[in-house]
Amino acid sequence: MGLKLSSSKFWVGLMWFMIVMIGVVYGNSERDALSALRGSLSDPDNVLESWDPNLVNPCTWFHITCNQDNHVTRVDLGNSNLSGHLVPDLAKLEHLQYLELYRNNIQGGIPAELGNLKSLISLDLYSNNITGTIPPELGKLKSLVFLRLNYNQLSGRIPRELTKIPTLKVVDVSCNNLCGTIPISGAFEHIPLENFENNPRLEGPELLGLASYGTSCS
Repeated sequence: MGLKLSSSKFWVGLMWFMIVMIGVVYGNSERDALSALRGSLSDPDNVLESWDPNLVNPCTWFHITCNQDNHVTRVDLGNSNLSGHLVPDLAKLEHLQYLELYRNNIQGGIPAELGNLKSLISLDLYSNNITGTIPPELGKLKSLVFLRLNYNQLSGRIPRELTKIPTLKVVDVSCNNLCGTIPISGAFEHIPLENFENNPRLEGPELLGLASYGTSCS
């Protein structure tokens, strides 16, 4: 009888240990991702002062929101006078729903790895100095509702992969340097044309069967 009780206590203890270790691994991964972001940014107003890399759980940091399981679901750093660049490590935030980095001075490109954020609902990077192209990998974001990339320096085509996102309701890529034609199918069917304005090299709505995709776009 005593042996059975000891065995039962052992397995219960082992189960709790494994649960704690899973939490630590997730916490470390998310902490490392956010620490990498902090390391890539200049923060003259000390907005990220509470982001202590010595803490396993980043849920105590300002501008970070977590769910009841202590997984990071929001990064709210809009209008924070930050400069620097985005990092591929953000893809480690597996439960992230909102990435808010608008109205800063973020430079460089949008990491293709952000396409792995399967829970992402809102990607707000507008009013920065982001360059390069819109990664077609963002088409893998099957929970995305809001995609706001306006007022940057993005170039190249609008990836047709984005039209296949079933949840997408708001797209704004105005005030960039995009080229080619504007998609009009799928998720883009009801996006107003004003959300594509002020792209001097963008030719207008795609005429299916009449205008070739990506004309005069390099």
